[in-house]
Amino acid sequence: MIKFNLQSLAFVAVCAIASAPAANAQTKISIGEVGSGSSTHWPLYAAIEKGFVAEENIKIEWIAIPSSSAVMQQTAAGSVDIGTGGLVDALRAADKGAPVRLIRIESGPSPYQVFAIPSVKTWSDLDKKTVMIGGIKDITRIYFEDMAKGNGLRPGQTDYIFAGATAARFAALASGSIAATILTPPFNFRAAREGYTDLGISANYTKSFPFTGYSVNVRWAQNNKPAIKGLLKAYTRGVDWFYDPNNRAEAIAMLVKNLKADPQDISETYDFFTKIKLYDREGGIEASGIDELLRILKQQGDLDGSTELSRFYDASLIK
Repeated sequence: MIKFNLQSLAFVAVCAIASAPAANAQTKISIGEVGSGSSTHWPLYAAIEKGFVAEENIKIEWIAIPSSSAVMQQTAAGSVDIGTGGLVDALRAADKGAPVRLIRIESGPSPYQVFAIPSVKTWSDLDKKTVMIGGIKDITRIYFEDMAKGNGLRPGQTDYIFAGATAARFAALASGSIAATILTPPFNFRAAREGYTDLGISANYTKSFPFTGYSVNVRWAQNNKPAIKGLLKAYTRGVDWFYDPNNRAEAIAMLVKNLKADPQDISETYDFFTKIKLYDREGGIEASGIDELLRILKQQGDLDGSTELSRFYDASLIK
């Protein structure tokens, strides 16, 4: 007969419990964003508040950062795990060798709208005027200059100053310190109601590449693939929830709370986003048209290396 030492068995049991991973342990993911909240993050807000993220054993921590380029700097440094913002900054960072790679397209058609002070009636009135965009090499510059070119205004005919967040750009327009700026919802609706001159929507000009995306710190991603998979799954559920017309009122109330914004602005934003189908439920990089954006950046001298997609996107991190 084999005799067991109860004390030894107890010790082995304790060690086994201590070394086993907690079944319900949450993975905290820090996400860097431009400013403090954005309407473009709506599906992820929904995924968080409806419990889709928690069901994947994930907890999101939002980190406010002044500009899209700064978001990528913090992501590359590992100060945040994931960064979201304009795609050009993510692409430039990867091109320069930073350990960041795209994992998902956030929004496709760009929802920007250019507004000017009431004395400016047409694009030609912006000649030699001061315009505010997100940054000297920000995605907003590409959209603004594409619209300007389509209206006979050449690069160099306006003077640029910069502010990364839409809220800051609207504040500058309202103060009268600039002649025009480029805005995302809900600030474009507010500008329209307050009598600023509407110079057009970027989606009517630039249609060939996506607007914003999520990028990940590669070193963090290699050790957290299940968390990334869970986040992307929850995000897709958030997109589906957003587009369900039965959820319209709740979605609007959700963003009003997150942005502390006017309900009418958010109501118009919801209808606008659903109309242009801002969010793609898959968000796949390969089929997003990002190769066209890479071509434009290379043509403008903004990329040093090749435009091979594998330099900017590592499918093994998400599949």
